[in-house]
Amino acid sequence: MSTPAPAPTAAATITVGIITVSDRASAGVYEDHGGPALRKASMEQGWSVEAEALVPDDVVAIQQAVLSFAAQGCGLILTTGGTGIADRDVTPEAIRGIMRVEIPGFGELMRMKSLEITPNAILSRCLGAIVRQSLVLALPGKPSGAVECLGFVLGAIPHTVKVARKEPTSC
Repeated sequence: MSTPAPAPTAAATITVGIITVSDRASAGVYEDHGGPALRKASMEQGWSVEAEALVPDDVVAIQQAVLSFAAQGCGLILTTGGTGIADRDVTPEAIRGIMRVEIPGFGELMRMKSLEITPNAILSRCLGAIVRQSLVLALPGKPSGAVECLGFVLGAIPHTVKVARKEPTSC
């Protein structure tokens, strides 16, 4: 019989903002499934989802949502969508336009592990970056891909959020 995992403490809880980037979902053409999938995955980690947005594939709209969530104190901001190579896929450019630093290891690991699932992962432009005092992860638009990629980098998230927020760490 396994012992249940301890409930996260207030200090361990990460405050999350989730942004779905999609022209069609933001226009009501179809229902957003990526945001809800990331909300569920975040809550399963014991994180607190404090903000959610649905924006079109537009650099300014994406940047405004990320900056708003950072200003609200979200330590982790997850975006889903806009990381491919289509003309309207501009999420990485939007984040790079407002970031302090990119953390290449996040995108590299997500692509490497995703290649074990699909050869099309080579086309992904997922990334990790620091915007203000928030870790921002640009994840694929496909809900299963977004959750899988989040899972690949889970181990590095708590420490990265602490460093970004200038909280004491063991390193």
